[in-house]
Amino acid sequence: MPLRPAIDGDRTHQGIFVLMGLVVLLVIACLVSLGVGPTGVGLADLWSYLTGNADSLTTQERVILEAVRLPRTALGLLVGAGLAVSGAMMQGLFRNPLADPGIVGVTAGAGLAAVAAIVLGNGILAPLALLLGAQFLPLMAFFGGLFNTWALYVIATRDGRTSTTALILCGIAIGALAMALMGLLIFMADDRQLRDITFWNLGSLGGATFERVFSILPFVGAVLVIIPFVARGLDALILGDAAAFHMGIPVQRLKKIVVIAVAAACGSTVAVAGSIGFVGIIVPHLLRQIMGPSHRFLLPGSALGGGALLLIADSVARTVAAPAEQPIGVITALFGAPVFLFLLLGKNGISMRDLP
Repeated sequence: MPLRPAIDGDRTHQGIFVLMGLVVLLVIACLVSLGVGPTGVGLADLWSYLTGNADSLTTQERVILEAVRLPRTALGLLVGAGLAVSGAMMQGLFRNPLADPGIVGVTAGAGLAAVAAIVLGNGILAPLALLLGAQFLPLMAFFGGLFNTWALYVIATRDGRTSTTALILCGIAIGALAMALMGLLIFMADDRQLRDITFWNLGSLGGATFERVFSILPFVGAVLVIIPFVARGLDALILGDAAAFHMGIPVQRLKKIVVIAVAAACGSTVAVAGSIGFVGIIVPHLLRQIMGPSHRFLLPGSALGGGALLLIADSVARTVAAPAEQPIGVITALFGAPVFLFLLLGKNGISMRDLP
């Protein structure tokens, strides 16, 4: 069935074509992630595996593909999608192109809890660490981010209404408090703990397992599932809370759903991969320039683009200094910072009118 001619200002056709291109890009990124690495298992071996000729591979090569690269690719896809969609939702909620998931305190809370787990895991938190085992650090980071977001939401809500301005200002204050407490814990840390904190803060997909993939799948999946239900509301919020309310949007419920979903997605991704910056800002910005501001296309596009970007960044991190592995947060920052400056200062970039 042919597409209907677009009316002036309608970017539906453009959004569909961009989404199709992002699907192709994501498939390529997955193949690169699975077929590139420092171990010698290349794209030709991956092709043999995918076409049913796995017998031509050694046991070690099959183990590398199935137990190392496959869960790492799945984890990178989920982390990238969760961060990018969370960033797009935050920008829509706050009507601010500079908004980031960290603005609601998720990153700061998760970071504080993770540092506490590293520094105090052999001290007062030792019984909890013994009980949770390998899941101690991820669970601490997740609940730290969730608690910070809950506290922020309670503080910013008065008479059943949540102020986005109060969310931003309280988020800055709570983030500063978390960083101060983190500094105190770092001061108490020994050399080994300082090294662990540094690598965790820089982010990595190393040590990915299917257990970690399944642990964050419900949280990232929940954010992806609610996309069709919040897209129209986020579009309406561009006109302001009052206008959105008169259009039939349950503004307060929408804010609550978005904040909780972002907290769950970002808290879980930070818990398993550490702190990875710029994905939540850069991907929605680039796509907004290409396909327009409609969240009907922007949110699924961010999921596809975020997953592709993180997989490409992880492939670079694994190979640029092989056999050593660079922190993925360094790669995303090296790419993201120049792109962000270009978007901020470029001819068609962010203007002061875009800011609150």
